[in-house]
Amino acid sequence: MTPLAYLITFRCYGTWLHGDDRGSIDDLTNRWCEAKCPPNRQRRSRNSELLRHPAMILDRQQREVVALSIQETADRHDWLIYAVNVRTNHVHVVAGGSVAPEEILSSFKANATRAMRQTGSWAGDYRPWSAGGSKRYLWSEDSVRRAIECVNNQDHHS
Repeated sequence: MTPLAYLITFRCYGTWLHGDDRGSIDDLTNRWCEAKCPPNRQRRSRNSELLRHPAMILDRQQREVVALSIQETADRHDWLIYAVNVRTNHVHVVAGGSVAPEEILSSFKANATRAMRQTGSWAGDYRPWSAGGSKRYLWSEDSVRRAIECVNNQDHHS
């Protein structure tokens, strides 16, 4: 059985570390729009020390380029986009396609990076995204609707 869509989320490098005051999501707390890991200053400090380069914060132009690249990527692959929300520190996409969500996530990240470089909106020599990302399977029309509402209507801490 193929899911109706996926909720894809990926973060900008170094912007929301485990232990952050806003809470975070890890393998044990991995539910959309639900409770997060509590703040933990030691955990955040430890993770901050491991950063290899400065955190990536998307400005307005970069956010527009990323959103456009996601739509163009979906169009090229014949994937459906139900909702996109590009924030300063992460991206949410509700997308449908007949491929694994890992392929969709990887394509979105790679093409967004390429588009930012091609438009001159980012010239960093490192990857702007954190490793991996969240790929939630949406099996029912109700779960798709709720994911679209969350993506479109919530600020998600910018």
